[in-house]
Amino acid sequence: MKNSRRLFLKSACALVVGASGYTVAQGPLGEAQQSTKKYALIHDETKCIGCDACSVACREVNNVPEGVTRLRIERKGPYGEYPEQYFRFTRHSCQHCEDTPCVKVCPTGAAYKDEATGIVSVDAWKCVGCQYCIAACPYQVRFINPVTKAADKCDFCKETRLKEGKLPACVSACPTQALTFGDLQDPDSQVVQVLKHTPNYRTKTELGTRPKLFRIGSQDGEVRL
Repeated sequence: MKNSRRLFLKSACALVVGASGYTVAQGPLGEAQQSTKKYALIHDETKCIGCDACSVACREVNNVPEGVTRLRIERKGPYGEYPEQYFRFTRHSCQHCEDTPCVKVCPTGAAYKDEATGIVSVDAWKCVGCQYCIAACPYQVRFINPVTKAADKCDFCKETRLKEGKLPACVSACPTQALTFGDLQDPDSQVVQVLKHTPNYRTKTELGTRPKLFRIGSQDGEVRL
């Protein structure tokens, strides 16, 4: 049954691509949704120690297969002279862009931005594995899940932890509180307060994607708790 559905969608995909190049997807069921939240994440590089607790928690909670990952911590360094050497740690995961290149090129509507949360997601049932979204993502964070054969990536634990009213797994697992998650449309949320009072940056903003993964930049590699 699953193979029949995938074959059907592949045929539909070919028709859509041949007709117009791509279609812009809406929600998971195509319905118009009223935006109520705009979730964002802050990675404080001054607190991150590169322990990988975040990626381990993500893998366990979201059943991410071995060989692929929804997030990873990139280690750069060492910098400086021994014994004063240090490393810098940066997060590599979906940016949950406001202007989504991956959604624009998806021919089946599998890639979509949930207008109720601002979270960029993938409907694995609709995905035909064409990899257009992987090619379009300027942050190179998407991959084909070897089990589902569909595109996959971080979704802020939308289908797991968020459904239970909990924080994303990576946020809860971080031992140094280097991650802050919340609603940008709530002026009293912690994420808004941190962004207001702490210098931060985002990557590849010149592309106009307006990513919602913010970073507090490491200056000297030290961890400040």
